[in-house]
Amino acid sequence: MAELALAPAAAVAVAAGLGVELRLFAPSRAPRRGEAIAWSTGWLLLAVAVALGIGLAGGPAGEWSTVYLIERSLSLDNVFLFSLLIAYFLVPLELRGRVIVIGIAGALLLRGVAIVTGLALIESVEAVIYAFGVLLVYLAYRAFRGGAEESDPSANPALRLVRRIIPTTADFRGRKLLIREGGRLYGTPLLLVVIAIIVADLAFAVDSIPAAFAVTRDPLVIWTANAFALLGLGSLLALVDILVRRFRYVGKTIAVILAFVGIKILTADLVHISDIGSLVVIALLLAGGVVASLAADHLDPPHPVEEATRRPPRCPRELKPPTGSA
Repeated sequence: MAELALAPAAAVAVAAGLGVELRLFAPSRAPRRGEAIAWSTGWLLLAVAVALGIGLAGGPAGEWSTVYLIERSLSLDNVFLFSLLIAYFLVPLELRGRVIVIGIAGALLLRGVAIVTGLALIESVEAVIYAFGVLLVYLAYRAFRGGAEESDPSANPALRLVRRIIPTTADFRGRKLLIREGGRLYGTPLLLVVIAIIVADLAFAVDSIPAAFAVTRDPLVIWTANAFALLGLGSLLALVDILVRRFRYVGKTIAVILAFVGIKILTADLVHISDIGSLVVIALLLAGGVVASLAADHLDPPHPVEEATRRPPRCPRELKPPTGSA
């Protein structure tokens, strides 16, 4: 009952956070580097304050903090893909914040469904949690090996289905997702990019939600930690160039974290790792990845051409926005 009472308050807090970033973070213009750093730091401090509040109230602060840290590190993959999708669809500056906020809101709704479904599976078949562990180890192996293919939005089955059902306009129509012209309903590129982001984030939930189950099975803890980890993706997206350029081992660090969480699930009956222990290990892995990246860049500075290839494409010529269809 306590969880049910807290759920609306958590949803209101997350909605307020999304609204604050949409209206106040670099509205209708390109954000400055210092501004993006300040906002990203602010969201992190907010999460720390929430964890302290949970702890003072006698709640599972350790579990919440561990899930948050896992989800925040995994959200870096979301950032890189969001950057690619925004570049692919040539989203105007004034609409980028709206795209991210709508995408995150939709993703959180779908993640809520994924959490409830996953918990129901675990409760009905306890061995499912070990299947999640194996999945995480496999995903970690692929990520560490660099086996993840680059996303091609034009091949996304959800987008192809939407185009078959609803014809799309060739250009954006302000903030509208759908318009009616000549008595016929049309989608806009804004609708397509929002759908692409939600579908992409749902795919990321395949590793993030099972990873959270390794820490707790409290749905409110998992959902709120996911929500606060996704808050501030707009400001984090503005730092994507810095992250890609300076932190060359970000992908491998995320892979190692996934492997750790997967192994923790599989060995839970043999080795018990406390919530605080998990939090410390994940924090050390993240710090180690950052330090290793900075040291590598100092010892072996990237060539300008190599540095350019690390960055996601801004508006690549070979990727054109979707055209209208009859």
